[in-house]
Amino acid sequence: MSFHLLGRLLVPLLLAAMIVLIGCGEQGPQRPAPGPAIVTVSQPLEQDVTEYAHFTGRTAAVESVEVRARVGGYLVEVAFQAGQEVKQGQLLFRIDPTIYQAALDRAKADVARYEAEVTYSGGEYERSRRLVGGGAVSREELERISSQTKQATANLQAARAAVKTARQNLSWTRVVSPIDGKADVNLLTRGNLVVADQTLLTTIVSQDPMYAYFDVDESTMLRVQRLIREGKATSYREAAYPIAIRLSNEQGYPHQGTIDFASNQVSRGTGTLQVRGRFPNKDRVLTPGLFVRVRVPIGRPHKGLLVSERALSSDQGQRYLLVVDGNNEVVRRNVQVGALQEGGLREVTSGLQRDEWVIVDGLLRVRPGVKAEPKRQPMPLQHRADDKVTK
Repeated sequence: MSFHLLGRLLVPLLLAAMIVLIGCGEQGPQRPAPGPAIVTVSQPLEQDVTEYAHFTGRTAAVESVEVRARVGGYLVEVAFQAGQEVKQGQLLFRIDPTIYQAALDRAKADVARYEAEVTYSGGEYERSRRLVGGGAVSREELERISSQTKQATANLQAARAAVKTARQNLSWTRVVSPIDGKADVNLLTRGNLVVADQTLLTTIVSQDPMYAYFDVDESTMLRVQRLIREGKATSYREAAYPIAIRLSNEQGYPHQGTIDFASNQVSRGTGTLQVRGRFPNKDRVLTPGLFVRVRVPIGRPHKGLLVSERALSSDQGQRYLLVVDGNNEVVRRNVQVGALQEGGLREVTSGLQRDEWVIVDGLLRVRPGVKAEPKRQPMPLQHRADDKVTK
């Protein structure tokens, strides 16, 4: 190969190599270093805090009566509508009174007859007593007349008692409501035979007030007892212990009542203590047998610091918050927390100061020790069904 031909081949290769080297030596445009992450911070709220325990329960009527007739007979009238609210003493049923009216009339006639016998025997005794001294009447005759007088008096007392019984039986042919409440369906219609003290006619349950029964677990019960001993809570026997309930379709706890009973022993089967609350029911919203959610305050209200539940994180069971200090540096605060409060706020019982700025949004963009750009705002609230508390 000639030198001239070799040169023609090497020159393009050298030029290509130079272009590659020049391109590799150039540096692209450099990105600016990222700034501090933007986070939202809020100071904890300081307000009165009440810790609550929540339970499930059932409503029950304060009074419930099975209505039965005191006398037997054929039913001649049903004087109420099924499902109607009735008053104490209101007529519900009427049993045929014919035989009971006749018994009363017969008893009254017996009273009149025995009253006449007593009057006659009394007069005879007085005349005989005056004549016995002169020998016109013997002692034996006087004693006989005295015995007849006493017997007539006893018969009169029995007849008067029979009148009371007959009058009572007649009044019992009118079956009236023993309480104020709501009547169930009438189980018998006119013409049916009623057996005294056996045939169930209807049931009545009271409407106002209403009970709610619920079971308290053993640990909560022991805690409340300890608070009472320490003077931090009051027993329901000493003062009204307020509680609240809500129905399954309600928000908050709109029904306010008080505890009026707690069982004297813990159930061996469930390890719980049965407790009962009493609630006004003037608007008739509560009905016996309803499922309810019960909220019970534990101890008295106290000052506490509250933060949004979403600001809290957990590390192997340790709850903590991320705060931004005066140098805009993220710092971890290990905290102890209490109960969840209204608005999705959680009480922080230790580890946090009132004037610190807690990160409530942007937690995934920072870590302890880095700088952050805080955007301050009031502590956010989250409204859920369980958080909307009616005070």
